[in-house]
Amino acid sequence: MGKKWKIISNMLKNEFHCSREGLTIGGTEYRPEGDNLPIAIVSHGFMANQKSVRHYAKLLASMGYASYCFDFNGGSAVKSKSSGKTVDMSVLTEVKDLEAVISYAKERSYTNSEQIVLMGCSQGGFVSALEAAKGQENIQKLILFYPALCIPDDARAGSMMFARFDPKNPPEVINCGPMKLGKCYPLAVMDMNPFEEIKKYQGNVLIVHGTADKIVNVDYAKRAKEAYLEENSNREVRLELIENGAHGFARKNDKMAMEMVKEFLTCFIKKRGKILELKLEKRGKIY
Repeated sequence: MGKKWKIISNMLKNEFHCSREGLTIGGTEYRPEGDNLPIAIVSHGFMANQKSVRHYAKLLASMGYASYCFDFNGGSAVKSKSSGKTVDMSVLTEVKDLEAVISYAKERSYTNSEQIVLMGCSQGGFVSALEAAKGQENIQKLILFYPALCIPDDARAGSMMFARFDPKNPPEVINCGPMKLGKCYPLAVMDMNPFEEIKKYQGNVLIVHGTADKIVNVDYAKRAKEAYLEENSNREVRLELIENGAHGFARKNDKMAMEMVKEFLTCFIKKRGKILELKLEKRGKIY
């Protein structure tokens, strides 16, 4: 269910709603005209909302995708178009929200359910990686911006962003700056090895991380690449580091990161029955 389509910058825009276990998920879809469109779904980070990633959704739509961004249930510290309480939110509930949006996108008459790209930032990257690893959808490519694979370690340490608590006995409600979390938030990941979980994904992966990230240490991105290649070395797993990049890219670094996304998604094209690799300029460092 959604409002009437609007035309913006040579693409169509529409607000949409879907549901998960009685909760409403509100989001925005951007797409070009046409049918059989590949799907791209972009997930925002902890405390943020879809506005923080809509420029990525627009970029993907300009590349020919039916592109979706949305608010996680209980996942925003600011105004959200989705329902749900922050005290009920966890990484695992956000995985369920993402699954609901994937199902919604696949049901559109103009999308190709066999071609799906997931992209996520910070906690949204962790969520996207977990969903891709489940192997239930046709996730062809995975794009992770500074993925928060530190969350399980932070939960075990009792130190998660602004929150401090006893990890052996977390309280029912955890104060985390502008947001209140429930004990379900740390408990959902307390015993999780994120690298063992995410490496089950078999497709191509792009990870972009800043070397000066003080929220998610860049070593987590390096370990993620190792985990993906350990499971399957016969696919592309690209780690691009942005020198002096912080958590959440500033304008210059954000433009650089978006160029990396374009290169990653267009590095192979089909022509006359053959796959030709494009020789594209590389920015940042590739490890």
